[in-house]
Amino acid sequence: MGLSTHVLDTMHGAPASGMGVALFTTQGDQATLVKRFNLNQDGRNPDGPLYDNSNLKVGTYRLVFDVAGYFKARGVALPEPNFLNQVSLDFGVAHTDQHYHVPLLVSPWSYSTYRGS
Repeated sequence: MGLSTHVLDTMHGAPASGMGVALFTTQGDQATLVKRFNLNQDGRNPDGPLYDNSNLKVGTYRLVFDVAGYFKARGVALPEPNFLNQVSLDFGVAHTDQHYHVPLLVSPWSYSTYRGS
């Protein structure tokens, strides 16, 4: 299945519909933008997997989630500066024949991630 992501808003107990996300490939300190997208009603990329197995490459990647923008759009009163602005997750792909699912559980004050299935 390649690479996918999913975001759950733990403050509201719902998928993070509309959250902006950016995907990058990385090499050392260099990051190259692959695509930007907004999550659909299920909190996922509307175009499906970010990469399928045939296009996923061994290497390092970064997902950047616009947490503050999402919660502000939901009408949540956030302090200035925000505790969380953008959450950046750097991860590696070692086996392109496997599925790499990168979920994010997030509120304005905390986040958690793991390699999902």
